[in-house]
Amino acid sequence: MLSRLMSGSIRNLEREYSCTVRLLDDTEYTCSIQRDAKGQYLFDLISHHLNLLEKDYFGIRYVDPDKQRHWLDLTKSIAKQMKAQPPFTMCLRVKFYPPEPAVLKEEITRYLVFLQIKRDLYHGRLLCKTSDAAVLAAHILQAEIGDYDPGKHPEGYSSKFQFFPKHSEKLERRIADIHKAEMIGQTPETSERNFLQKAQMLETYGVDPHPCKDVSGNPAFLAFTPFGFVVLQGNRRIHFLRWNEVTKLKFEGKTFHVYASQREDEKIILTYFAPTPEACKHLWKCGVEHQAFYKLEKSSQVRTVSSSNLFFKGSRFRYSGRVAKEVMEQSAKIKREPPEIHRAGLVPSRSCPSITHGPRLSSVPRTRRRAVHISIMEGLESLRDSAHSTPVRSVSHGESFMPRSRSQVTDASERTAVISDEAYSPSDSVLPTPVAEHNLELAVSRQINGAPCSIEEEKESEAGTPNHGESGDFGADSRSAGGDSALSEVEQVNKFVLSVLRLLLVTIGLLFVLLLLLIILTESDLDIAFLRDIRQTPEFEQFHYEYFCPLRRWFACQLRWVGGLFINKSE
Repeated sequence: MLSRLMSGSIRNLEREYSCTVRLLDDTEYTCSIQRDAKGQYLFDLISHHLNLLEKDYFGIRYVDPDKQRHWLDLTKSIAKQMKAQPPFTMCLRVKFYPPEPAVLKEEITRYLVFLQIKRDLYHGRLLCKTSDAAVLAAHILQAEIGDYDPGKHPEGYSSKFQFFPKHSEKLERRIADIHKAEMIGQTPETSERNFLQKAQMLETYGVDPHPCKDVSGNPAFLAFTPFGFVVLQGNRRIHFLRWNEVTKLKFEGKTFHVYASQREDEKIILTYFAPTPEACKHLWKCGVEHQAFYKLEKSSQVRTVSSSNLFFKGSRFRYSGRVAKEVMEQSAKIKREPPEIHRAGLVPSRSCPSITHGPRLSSVPRTRRRAVHISIMEGLESLRDSAHSTPVRSVSHGESFMPRSRSQVTDASERTAVISDEAYSPSDSVLPTPVAEHNLELAVSRQINGAPCSIEEEKESEAGTPNHGESGDFGADSRSAGGDSALSEVEQVNKFVLSVLRLLLVTIGLLFVLLLLLIILTESDLDIAFLRDIRQTPEFEQFHYEYFCPLRRWFACQLRWVGGLFINKSE
């Protein structure tokens, strides 16, 4: 009896596995899940743990053994998606940024979005001008420590907080001045709401950057926001397409295409190259999901999307979930007592530390700071003067593409909006896809300015995301740079050969199916209505007697001749 109980308990343990999800406040939620459990089950457990009803904006992110990030598909088995041995480690993140986060129904949802945007600000994903950065940091300061108190907050108290990858003494003083003068009396909830209102107006709000290269080989960051498709290069947003202007998203190998129609007489095609085929597929799936979520009126309008125009080629994917309009309608129906929120307060965070002496520009000697400042300004000037934007292929001779703002059409002078005083360069370790090639000069510049090349805290909190700042990677990249062109040519030839073989196989398959159908029509005695109707047509009778019967006799003669040859040889 005891052995039966032990064997039963062992079998139950084998059917379960441990799963740890790191939340936005850096706490961890651990649970045991059946091996056949789907992603929706785990997502519902986390939502219940957080007392979260407006959960459609969030998702679970994981990293596969090849260091590629993914969003957990809620309709599929967790174990099959992870491609690794348990226990599994994942993290909860904002997947679909609310278009207006400050007007979300519940405070708990606003707080979680606040934590995500605070994280984006710290890791350089939410890049903005210095004046906007000071206001955002002051709101965070007010939400965490409350009103300024001379007895509790000595001179330079804002320098103990790290809001950005790098910051200067001048910016710290500006943050403290705003906190002292403009934030008095604001509760944490009010400060968080004001923070969200300010953040949603920034050009990089909701940007989850995907590193790519354009057709000229220039690095760029692609992103899908609540308002459309965005391309960032340097310190500018060089392309912006509203979701209703994007007509199709395609990928093949490492190549990603965006098809758009801004006006009836102009169609636009943007082409970019991802570091790996897996990264390109992840980019495509993110684009398909974001377009469905923000563009469609109802989830019943969602259709399966193919990455290719040919039915036998490419990947097929379908977004599963509610769309933004349905989520907002459902949120308006929520009627319950607001759940209690346990804010992190002054507890240090591994990925967004509250009280920590972060790197500051002031820690660098003045002469080196001046050299770095000059190099950055020279880079920005060269960016403004050069044709560093992605070439656009247009099938019309109309006016060139002109991005639009969220609320109104911009004029010709705002086609490439300046997003920041510095180039957009989020930490490599927190990008949604691995970066294949890196710029050593950029890494050295970051170290001189006191900013880490890769942030270990975020690496830990997002399940082993690779650190791309190691010197060994730079050496490998420099050694392999000479063979990049040769490899690219070989890849193109391989793609062409595979396409031809695929087309040949499909053609042979179709011919085989037609041959089987022909044999069934002519040789079988099946008395089916549609077969009988075909046999009785004059065209079929003419084909049967004039072509098929002579061809059959010829094949029979050839078979008898071959058979005779074998018989003669055997004798």
